[in-house]
This record gives sequence, C-alpha cells and structure tokens, in this order.
Amino acid sequence: METIIVYLDNMFAGLPKTPELERLKQELLSGMEDKYLELKQDGKSENEAIGIVISEFGNIEELTAELGIHPARQEKTVPMLSEEEVYAYAAAKRSSGLWTGLGVFLCACGVALLITLSTLFENNADMADKGSMLGMVGMFVLVAVAVGMFIHSGMKLERFESLEQGFQLPYALKTALQRSQALYAPTYRLALIVGVCLCVLSPTFIFATSYVNDDYAPYGVAAFLFIAAVAVFLFIYYGNIQGTYTKLLEEPNITAEKQEENRFVGVVGAVLWPLATAIFLFTGFVYGRWDVNWAVFPIAGILSGMFSNVYHILKRKNVS
Repeated sequence: METIIVYLDNMFAGLPKTPELERLKQELLSGMEDKYLELKQDGKSENEAIGIVISEFGNIEELTAELGIHPARQEKTVPMLSEEEVYAYAAAKRSSGLWTGLGVFLCACGVALLITLSTLFENNADMADKGSMLGMVGMFVLVAVAVGMFIHSGMKLERFESLEQGFQLPYALKTALQRSQALYAPTYRLALIVGVCLCVLSPTFIFATSYVNDDYAPYGVAAFLFIAAVAVFLFIYYGNIQGTYTKLLEEPNITAEKQEENRFVGVVGAVLWPLATAIFLFTGFVYGRWDVNWAVFPIAGILSGMFSNVYHILKRKNVS
C-alpha cells in the first residue's frame, strides 16, 4: 500500500489543495485499498496487486478534465524525501540544538566565572590582578570551546540546506511525524514552562544579594547568568526539536513571502541579541550596574516581537 499511497500523492501533487479534491483523493485511496486487499486474498503477489490497482486507476488528467479541475500553477517541483533522509535531518537538528545550547551555556558561564573570580579577589591587593587574569583566561577558554560547538553545529546542518527550497513527504511518513509531534508536545510545553520560570526567577538572585550587601551583587549577577543560561539551553534544545517537526510538516511549497519573512526575523535577531549582550557587559564592567542592566534582555525580546509585528502590518498594507 505504501507504493500506492506515494503514487496517489504524486498524482495529486500538481492539483489545487481544495476540500473537494481531498475528498476525491480519500475516496480513490479507499477504493484502491479495497481492490489491493481483494487481489491479495485472491493469491496475487505484492507486485501484481500493485500493478493491477494502478493500471485500473486510470489517467489523472482525464479524471480531472471530466470534473473541470485544472492543475495548480507551481513555481517549482520539489523533491520527495525518503524516510532515511527525514530521520537523518531530525537527528542532525537534535544534535545541532544540543551543541548550540551547550555553547550558549558555556558563554554565559564564562562571563559568570569572570565576574565571580574578579569579585572574590578584589579586596585582596595581591590577588586582585591574579583573580581577574584567571577569570579572563577561564572565560576565553569557555568561549573558545563554545565557538567550536557553534561551528560543529552549523556543519551538521550544511548538507540539509537544500530543504529550504521545499520538499514533499510520503503520506505514511507524514502521518507518523504528526503522531510523533503529538507525543512530543507535552515535553516541549514542560521545557518552555521551566525555561520561562527560570528566566523570571533568575533576577531575584541579583535583588537578594544586593539587599544583603551591595558588595555581593556581582555574585547575584553570576547566579543570574548561570540560571538564565540553563533556561536558554532548554529553549534552544527543545525548541530545535519542535522546529524539526514544524519544518518537516509545513506546506511543500515555500512561498517567496515566507522566505522573506524568515530572512527578516533572522536579520533582526542577528543584530538585536548580540547588541543586547554587548550593552549588558559594557554597563556591567564599566559602570557596575549589574543590579539593573539585566533588563536589557527582556527589552530585547519585546523589541524583537515588536519588529516582527510591524513587519506583518506593513506587509498586509502593501498587499491590500
């Protein structure tokens, strides 16, 4: 039946996605399945049964012509992915999310290490410079390891860049992915809830240490960075898995408008978040405002959402 389903999917791939055609497709599939099972019960082999069913199916052009249905215009023909390609892509995305999440975590831990060691030895004149130096060395080592993880993560996905041009999935494989996505949904929701709770709670370390003693505020900042890094890891790792299902189950043909939207969001993120991090570090190390400069990250998140909404509004106005 898998061969018959794929054959039917290919026959209907060039037709409009209307409810009428979907019903027709399901009726044809049901009839072909009944015929296939009947032939198998009569002792026909797998190949014989498939050949007879497909030969009796007829010509899709003749059938649609009788119904007055014309093929939809397609910008391009997209390839049909095999099961091996799909699961290889899913494994690469999961691994990429793991390495990227760990890289971000190590970057944040490097900054936290620098703050902790610098503060720990700042009251000791003999050890102050050594503490700062150890912190700097530790931070650069962790950042170097993180950069290696980012490069490794990007290389894992290079061979799947062609998927950005669009693809199709066999019916049975698409159904299996939909079931897997439904089973994964509770895990993804839990990861989001835990991540958001950690983000909300992380600034309390800064407030608590500042309340006890202003000199302890840098330790609160280090704890804030560590907890926030754990939250970001959860977002990246589990979000990457969810993104895999979203990518694989999207419409076969990616419109030019959707590609443009993805590029815009990517450009905004590539500029906004590094800028927010630079402001956070600058105001912390130069002005010592660790108690308030953490607010730059939620502000960056709000600005990111605002830019995205403004983009959608402008696009709708242009269309209208």
